[in-house]
Amino acid sequence: MTTSEKDRQLLALLSENARASTSELARRLGLSRTTVQARIERLEREGVIVGYGVRLSDEFERNIVRAHVLVTVGPKALPRVTAELASIPEVKTLHSVSGSFDLIAIVAAQSISELDHLIDRIGEVEGVERTLSSIILSTRISR
Repeated sequence: MTTSEKDRQLLALLSENARASTSELARRLGLSRTTVQARIERLEREGVIVGYGVRLSDEFERNIVRAHVLVTVGPKALPRVTAELASIPEVKTLHSVSGSFDLIAIVAAQSISELDHLIDRIGEVEGVERTLSSIILSTRISR
Protein backbone atom coordinates (compact mmCIF):
# COMPACT_ATOMS: atom_id res chain seq x y z
CA MET A 1 0.00 0.00 0.00
CA THR A 2 1.71 3.11 -1.17
CA THR A 3 0.24 6.49 -0.39
CA SER A 4 1.10 9.82 -1.92
CA GLU A 5 1.51 13.10 -0.06
CA LYS A 6 -2.03 14.08 -1.14
CA ASP A 7 -3.34 10.74 0.19
CA ARG A 8 -1.68 11.45 3.54
CA GLN A 9 -3.16 14.96 3.59
CA LEU A 10 -6.58 13.49 2.78
CA LEU A 11 -6.22 10.93 5.59
CA ALA A 12 -5.27 13.73 8.02
CA LEU A 13 -8.36 15.73 7.04
CA LEU A 14 -10.59 12.67 7.40
CA SER A 15 -9.04 11.98 10.81
CA GLU A 16 -10.02 15.49 11.89
CA ASN A 17 -13.56 15.16 10.52
CA ALA A 18 -14.67 11.98 8.77
CA ARG A 19 -18.01 13.66 7.94
CA ALA A 20 -16.43 16.44 5.88
CA SER A 21 -18.02 16.66 2.46
CA THR A 22 -16.08 15.61 -0.60
CA SER A 23 -16.39 19.19 -1.87
CA GLU A 24 -14.84 20.56 1.34
CA LEU A 25 -12.01 18.01 1.22
CA ALA A 26 -11.39 18.82 -2.45
CA ARG A 27 -11.24 22.56 -1.74
CA ARG A 28 -8.77 22.09 1.13
CA LEU A 29 -6.59 19.74 -0.92
CA GLY A 30 -6.70 21.79 -4.13
CA LEU A 31 -8.12 18.83 -6.08
CA SER A 32 -11.35 18.17 -7.94
CA ARG A 33 -14.26 16.57 -6.11
CA THR A 34 -14.18 13.51 -8.39
CA THR A 35 -10.44 13.06 -7.77
CA VAL A 36 -10.98 13.15 -4.01
CA GLN A 37 -13.88 10.70 -4.24
CA ALA A 38 -11.74 8.34 -6.36
CA ARG A 39 -8.88 8.58 -3.83
CA ILE A 40 -11.22 7.77 -0.92
CA GLU A 41 -12.67 4.78 -2.79
CA ARG A 42 -9.15 3.53 -3.64
CA LEU A 43 -7.97 3.93 -0.02
CA GLU A 44 -11.03 1.98 1.16
CA ARG A 45 -10.56 -0.71 -1.49
CA GLU A 46 -6.85 -1.11 -0.62
CA GLY A 47 -7.67 -1.43 3.07
CA VAL A 48 -5.96 1.79 4.15
CA ILE A 49 -9.32 3.13 5.34
CA VAL A 50 -11.18 0.34 7.11
CA GLY A 51 -13.94 2.38 8.74
CA TYR A 52 -15.09 5.66 10.17
CA GLY A 53 -15.71 6.46 13.81
CA VAL A 54 -17.29 8.81 16.27
CA ARG A 55 -15.40 11.33 18.40
CA LEU A 56 -17.21 12.11 21.62
CA SER A 57 -17.46 15.59 23.07
CA ASP A 58 -15.17 16.66 25.89
CA GLU A 59 -18.23 17.15 28.10
CA PHE A 60 -19.39 13.56 27.55
CA GLU A 61 -15.85 12.21 27.95
CA ARG A 62 -15.45 13.97 31.32
CA ASN A 63 -18.00 11.58 32.80
CA ILE A 64 -16.05 8.48 31.77
CA VAL A 65 -13.28 7.11 33.99
CA ARG A 66 -10.46 5.59 31.93
CA ALA A 67 -7.37 3.72 33.03
CA HIS A 68 -4.36 1.85 31.74
CA VAL A 69 -4.19 -1.63 33.20
CA LEU A 70 -0.82 -3.34 32.83
CA VAL A 71 -1.19 -7.12 32.88
CA THR A 72 1.35 -9.88 33.50
CA VAL A 73 0.27 -13.18 31.96
CA GLY A 74 1.38 -16.68 32.94
CA PRO A 75 3.24 -18.95 30.54
CA LYS A 76 1.18 -20.02 27.52
CA ALA A 77 -1.89 -18.15 28.83
CA LEU A 78 -1.76 -15.22 26.40
CA PRO A 79 -4.36 -16.55 23.90
CA ARG A 80 -6.83 -17.42 26.67
CA VAL A 81 -6.32 -14.09 28.49
CA THR A 82 -6.63 -12.14 25.24
CA ALA A 83 -9.91 -13.89 24.37
CA GLU A 84 -11.31 -13.30 27.84
CA LEU A 85 -10.36 -9.61 27.84
CA ALA A 86 -11.84 -9.23 24.34
CA SER A 87 -15.18 -10.39 25.74
CA ILE A 88 -15.26 -7.52 28.28
CA PRO A 89 -16.84 -4.48 26.58
CA GLU A 90 -15.17 -2.01 28.95
CA VAL A 91 -11.77 -3.10 27.60
CA LYS A 92 -11.47 -0.64 24.72
CA THR A 93 -7.96 -1.45 23.50
CA LEU A 94 -5.48 -4.21 24.28
CA HIS A 95 -1.80 -3.86 23.40
CA SER A 96 0.90 -6.51 23.57
CA VAL A 97 4.05 -4.83 24.90
CA SER A 98 7.65 -5.51 25.76
CA GLY A 99 9.00 -5.09 29.27
CA SER A 100 7.97 -6.44 32.64
CA PHE A 101 4.27 -6.57 31.66
CA ASP A 102 2.81 -8.49 28.75
CA LEU A 103 -0.28 -6.43 27.96
CA ILE A 104 -1.68 -2.95 28.42
CA ALA A 105 -5.46 -2.68 28.45
CA ILE A 106 -7.14 0.68 28.01
CA VAL A 107 -10.40 0.46 29.93
CA ALA A 108 -13.40 2.75 30.46
CA ALA A 109 -16.05 2.78 33.18
CA GLN A 110 -18.87 5.06 34.29
CA SER A 111 -17.51 5.51 37.83
CA ILE A 112 -14.57 4.79 40.09
CA SER A 113 -16.60 2.01 41.70
CA GLU A 114 -17.25 0.38 38.32
CA LEU A 115 -13.58 0.78 37.43
CA ASP A 116 -12.61 -0.94 40.69
CA HIS A 117 -14.87 -3.91 39.85
CA LEU A 118 -13.53 -4.01 36.30
CA ILE A 119 -9.92 -4.14 37.47
CA ASP A 120 -10.84 -6.92 39.91
CA ARG A 121 -12.55 -8.79 37.05
CA ILE A 122 -9.41 -8.51 34.91
CA GLY A 123 -7.28 -9.76 37.81
CA GLU A 124 -9.54 -12.80 38.20
CA VAL A 125 -9.10 -13.93 34.60
CA GLU A 126 -7.42 -17.33 34.53
CA GLY A 127 -3.81 -16.82 33.45
CA VAL A 128 -3.48 -13.25 34.75
CA GLU A 129 -0.71 -13.20 37.32
CA ARG A 130 -0.80 -9.52 38.29
CA THR A 131 -2.08 -6.13 37.26
CA LEU A 132 -1.03 -2.54 37.81
CA SER A 133 -3.47 0.22 36.97
CA SER A 134 -3.20 3.97 36.41
CA ILE A 135 -6.27 6.16 36.13
CA ILE A 136 -6.12 8.64 33.24
CA LEU A 137 -6.63 12.11 34.69
CA SER A 138 -6.69 14.02 31.42
CA THR A 139 -5.78 13.64 27.79
CA ARG A 140 -3.24 16.20 26.61
CA ILE A 141 -3.07 15.13 22.94
CA SER A 142 -5.53 13.00 21.00
CA ARG A 143 -5.18 12.51 17.26
